[in-house]
Amino acid sequence: MACARVSLSQFFLLRSSVPSSLHHSIRTAPAASTRKLIVSASVSAMNFSSLAEAASSKTDRWRPMCLYYTQGKCTKIDDASHLGKFNHNYLVDLQPDASELCKLRPQDIDYLLVLDLEGKVEILEFPVVMIETKTMDFVDSFHRFVRPTGMSEERVGQYIDGKYGKMGVDRVWHDTAILFKDALEEFEKWMTGHQLWNKQAGGSLHRAAFVTCGNWDLKTKIPQQCKVSKIRTPSYFMEWINLKDIYLNFYNRRATGMRTMMRQLGIPLLGSHHLGIDDAKNIARVLQRLLADGALLKITARRSFANPSDVEFLFKNRIV
Repeated sequence: MACARVSLSQFFLLRSSVPSSLHHSIRTAPAASTRKLIVSASVSAMNFSSLAEAASSKTDRWRPMCLYYTQGKCTKIDDASHLGKFNHNYLVDLQPDASELCKLRPQDIDYLLVLDLEGKVEILEFPVVMIETKTMDFVDSFHRFVRPTGMSEERVGQYIDGKYGKMGVDRVWHDTAILFKDALEEFEKWMTGHQLWNKQAGGSLHRAAFVTCGNWDLKTKIPQQCKVSKIRTPSYFMEWINLKDIYLNFYNRRATGMRTMMRQLGIPLLGSHHLGIDDAKNIARVLQRLLADGALLKITARRSFANPSDVEFLFKNRIV
């Protein structure tokens, strides 16, 4: 049966208007939807001025995300001038088309957490975009700028100027950056709020998996940063999906990075490349296309609990 083209804008508009600083449920929703109705404090509470922004998102010019808002710290949500310059609605970039649901396959994983770390010496940015596999819906996001611990303040300033100064976001980094261990604590609360992980039970994620563009983020950088921060690598970082390997095996063509995948799929790049939250959204858009085309998402790499430095790659045909 052919899939009808149905606009989802009104549905997403209602979802995006829920204040994300509150955890509440909607009485008319079925019990099975409870998890979807959990709204985290990962972003600032939206007021009704954002409804107009969401409704007109298809015709407005593209605007960058407010990076205070993505971290729950925007104080200008009622400022019309500010709203005219910055986007406060993830659905502008991540709203799927109902006509693309035709080829969706049942997945063993309910939620995909797109993670794209930034920072070569130490982690400077920790962004996560959460996508539901059954509908390709954007569910929520987590975003924190991260302050290095092993550098002098002078070196940090130079590092940030070189990394974020050219993008014009160095000020927001200095205003909001927190220590890596604090970012992880907040991230664990965020995951618990979505019932993806339980601190007491520990172990892997529940019906969810991290998605990265390559193995570097979770194979290399997270363990390095945990060592610098003098904490153990958390158990939920033991396995992940490398989107490059999924792409290679599904489309039977190689793509060495996010921009190559986007170019081959005809998906325009939005935002600033190497700004973590923008890259995470763009990777999520590639992920949505893969889901729409019928790709099956499976774990591609798994770390040994007994020896965390030992990583098994589960796909024979993979990007090295």
